[in-house]
Amino acid sequence: MATAQPTAYERHAPSRKLVERSLEGSRASVFWLEDAGEAPVRPPLTASTTADLVVVGGGYCGLWTAVLAKRRDPAARVVLLEAQSIGWAASGRNGGFCEASLTHGEENGRSRWPDEYDTLEKLGQANLDAFAADVVELGLDCQLERTGNLTVAVEEHQLEWLEGEGVLDAEGVRAEIDSPLFLGGQWSRDDTALVHPARLARELARVAEELGVEIHEGSPVVGLDSSGSGPVGVRTARATVTATRVALATNVFPSLLKRNRLMTVPVYDYVLMTEPLTSEQQAAIGWSHRQGLADMANQFHYSRPTADGRILWGGYDAIYPLGGSVDVAHEERPETFAKLASHFLATFPQLEDVRFSHRWAGAIDTCTQFAAFHGLARGGRVAYSAGFTGLGVGATRFAAEVMLDRLAGERTERTELAMVRKRPLPFPPEPFASTGINLTRWSLDRADHRRGERNVFLRALDSVGLGFDS
Repeated sequence: MATAQPTAYERHAPSRKLVERSLEGSRASVFWLEDAGEAPVRPPLTASTTADLVVVGGGYCGLWTAVLAKRRDPAARVVLLEAQSIGWAASGRNGGFCEASLTHGEENGRSRWPDEYDTLEKLGQANLDAFAADVVELGLDCQLERTGNLTVAVEEHQLEWLEGEGVLDAEGVRAEIDSPLFLGGQWSRDDTALVHPARLARELARVAEELGVEIHEGSPVVGLDSSGSGPVGVRTARATVTATRVALATNVFPSLLKRNRLMTVPVYDYVLMTEPLTSEQQAAIGWSHRQGLADMANQFHYSRPTADGRILWGGYDAIYPLGGSVDVAHEERPETFAKLASHFLATFPQLEDVRFSHRWAGAIDTCTQFAAFHGLARGGRVAYSAGFTGLGVGATRFAAEVMLDRLAGERTERTELAMVRKRPLPFPPEPFASTGINLTRWSLDRADHRRGERNVFLRALDSVGLGFDS
């Protein structure tokens, strides 16, 4: 058994003073939402009405569903209900990585759906291509950059995991992004695009309204009323929309369907954003090709440049709050922000004078297969997709197509997938969920300190199809 060793980020940790100085003046605010400027305010639903399709949720999944529904049938009456405001949750807070993968990476996909992985890979690439085409066709001002992703090894044992096209040695990877921690890497050029998350959400809402979608903010749905084979009543505190079809895109928030209450848990992800780099600072790290960046640890970091010359740095700590609550109180976690700042400065010691301007967090809807699950309820009148596990920027568009196919009763290549037809295992109820999730997190951290060696608990999860290796 390998002995515990400090990680590269710990071996090269900067002084506490440098960390504290880098965070001075940072504010608890989501850069993307702030940078996108003032958004139009949509009125809440106050009078009962009818629709052909009701979409619940104003994030990417709900917005794509509304837009694609109107493109399929321009005459359909589509109503979208959002509890707060468009894109305020995960869709406005993520890193802006739009990936082709529908399965949270090849290893997760091949281990769960080996017989159809090649099809899933093909459909995922087609979905990303369609996403990029829609950005152009619909005129979505979301700062799309199809620059790919650079995955880097920061430990010697991780070099063994690099294979296939685009592999770079230490010199090659540092020619792309210069860090003394980078020992090698792999640049996948075609499977990842970068976007401005909040702009994407707001632009989808704009296009949806231009296509005739009726959007109501401040309209949390409190229940679904249905009987027999008739329409479904989508009930808010003030009014009800009666519809022939309903699409649920509620992400991490408690499902309106009892069957899905244990299917997802919230895991909080934390992010820092630097101030704009000077030309000298930019020259010190390179990064001229503006790829997305991630390391290969179980507790991995992700990073990317912004249009105005900042660097986003997030990941590593994935925190499951006791009891699985979604609460703004979980978003301020000083010890995690300090850890992220330390790891950033260890990665880029040449940027020791950089300050972080923003810090924030958001909840990821995690499920036991680490990729979205899909389903139908109420006699095929209600469709749902959830459990994107941090990979929803691109996959939500695919999920929207799945929901619309199924609500229309269509058999397509998408609807016949085992990933679409079969539900993953639910999480256990509390307190067992907290115990299992936190033991998993501890075990993954332990593996990162032991050359990737997975302990008995992780191997047991792997054996029953519940393991995850980022």
